Formats: sequence, C-alpha cells, structure tokens
Amino acid sequence: MSKAKKIIFYNQKGGVGKTTSAVNLGSALADLDFKVLLIDFDAQCNLTGAVSGDLRKANIYQVVVGDVPAASAVQSTIFKNLYLIPGSLDVASLSIELVNENNREYYLKTVLESLEDDYDYILLDCPPSLGLETMNALAWADYVIIPLQCEYMAMEGLNLIMRTISNVKKGLNPKLNVLGILFTMYSKRALLNQQVVEDISDFFPDLVFKTIIPRSVRISEAPSHGLPINYYDKSNAGSKAFAELAKEVVSRVE
Repeated sequence: MSKAKKIIFYNQKGGVGKTTSAVNLGSALADLDFKVLLIDFDAQCNLTGAVSGDLRKANIYQVVVGDVPAASAVQSTIFKNLYLIPGSLDVASLSIELVNENNREYYLKTVLESLEDDYDYILLDCPPSLGLETMNALAWADYVIIPLQCEYMAMEGLNLIMRTISNVKKGLNPKLNVLGILFTMYSKRALLNQQVVEDISDFFPDLVFKTIIPRSVRISEAPSHGLPINYYDKSNAGSKAFAELAKEVVSRVE
C-alpha cells in the first residue's frame, strides 16, 4: 500500500457542509474498497457523532499534545473500511497551548506520520476558522477540498480561502494543492444557486468538481442516526452524488 492521500475539508465559514462532505465522501470511498481514516479536528465533534464514534475514548487532542500515540486513538466504526480518530472539545484550546512552541504549525504532521502507510485515504475535518489548528491541518495535508454553499457571499469567501492556501503553499507546505471546490446544499429550483455555480465554475474551471451535492432532508437527518448517507438511505440522490464524488476524487489523486 502506498502512502495515504491526505485530504482536508476547509472553509472559514461554518454551515457550508464541511463535516457532511467529509463523512459521506469517506464512507463512499470506503464503499469502493479503500481503507479510510476520518479525523475529527473540529471542537464541535460533529463528525464523530455522524459515524457513531465514542467520544469517551482517546481523541485527536490527546494525540496532538503527545499524551496518546496516534494508532491508539483510532477506532473501528461499524462501517466497512471506515476508521475514526474522534474529536474533543479541547481542540479549541490548541491555538493557545501551541502558540509559543517551536514548529507549532507542524504538530499534527509529526504525530500523524506513523499512520500514513496504514490507510489509502485520511480525511480531516477542519474547524471553521483560521486558527493554529487549521494551520496545522494545512501544513499536513496533500489536498484541500473546499465545500461551498451556493450563496451570494461564496465568491468573496472563496478568494480569501485561495489566498490562505497560496500563502501556506509558499511558507509551510509546498506540496499542498486544492483538489476541488465542492458545491453543497444545491437546489435546482433556486436561480441564485445556479448563478453562483456558473460564476465560480467560469472563474475556476479546472477546480470545480463536476459532482454537485443536492440539498436533501435525508442527508441532514443521517448524522442524528450516527449513519453516513449511503447507509441511512442508499437510494437517496445525495448518496448517489457522494458515490460519484468518490470516483471523481480517486481520478484526481491517482
């Protein structure tokens, strides 16, 4: 097995479908027989709950601060080929705890290195902010997926994200690349949604994923049952969209 493809989900704005995208893409990749590790690096811990993870066990905060080896924090999930390092409320304090440390942007990279030969994909859900936690994630990753809600302010936020990634590439992680811009919560009936997709696709034609994730009540319901959408409702349009996205991701990284 070659080294894992390391992908983070990053957007400084909350509520854009970041965690949903990480969980469901991870599960769709696992469905394709890839061994996938999900890492919940957001203090809200929503990703952990979305795959029925156990928050009482060793977590990513303990791994980063050196209390627990990364391999000891990995949980098997009830889903085939899908593994998890759970989140912790304490992740929010890392920006303060690491601020005076040497190489403070590389803590995550250092502690996760030992896992890279064990998985095909490692997907990490970032917090919706540009703190030291997110800088650690950007310094570690190979690729960024930018989930984007189809709304008026999306373009403005996207320019800021692109600038941040460009700066990280220059200063911290020269191999970092944008894997794609992923439109989420898309409604065919909303003219504004269509306009946003067209405008951003025109501006970043090589970066936009062909697959668009539709707005779906079933996708929203699935995390409350601790299930990815392909287990909660395999026939749902959202489940089919994530299956297509998984194929698109594989074709872009292979």
